[in-house]
Amino acid sequence: MQDPRIRILAACLLSAAAFISLIGAVAAVAWWLLFTPRLRCIRHRMAVFAAWALFCVVSLVIYLSGGDGISYLVRMTAILLIGTWLYADSVQGDFPVLGTWLLGPKTGFELGMTAGMAMQSADGLGDDFARVRLASAQKQVPWGIRSAISVGRVLVCDALVRADEMAELLAVRGYRRGGTCCPRFRTPVWDIAAGVCAGAVILVAVIPVSEFFILYR
Repeated sequence: MQDPRIRILAACLLSAAAFISLIGAVAAVAWWLLFTPRLRCIRHRMAVFAAWALFCVVSLVIYLSGGDGISYLVRMTAILLIGTWLYADSVQGDFPVLGTWLLGPKTGFELGMTAGMAMQSADGLGDDFARVRLASAQKQVPWGIRSAISVGRVLVCDALVRADEMAELLAVRGYRRGGTCCPRFRTPVWDIAAGVCAGAVILVAVIPVSEFFILYR
């Protein structure tokens, strides 16, 4: 999807639909199958699988305690798939352009730039983690949960240090607030169709299916 406005709005609607009801979650997964490259849009498959495994454990606990664990698993799986698609389709510069279009060249640009820098840091964390795993495999160092937690803690601390250094660099160079940005969007017909279908998904989640048959009669 090329238009970031429709992409982010669709992701919000689909996530809300999956959160509201089980039918909304199923409809959101159907939308994901129809309008995205499906599994090809998952960049970090191990991280996504680890998150899904955690959802499975939580759903099992909910089921054993008498709750609806299956509904929880389906809804969280839908939200996870929509999130991975949104992350994979985002390109550098989307957030400043979108923020400026929404809230203007001051607050909007600043919020968009902050979101873009956060996305860039997330990309860097994933790449660094993959390099550490590759180095461990080449050196035949045993890899387990404790190693992953230790490496993750070091990478997060390093990302915080780099963010602090970037803030100091912007302050030294005279950045105060806002910036110049000329939002331009390309909106193919396919994006419009995907956005309309995302709106239909949230309606399906909010309105019970039986109500549609009543309206039809």
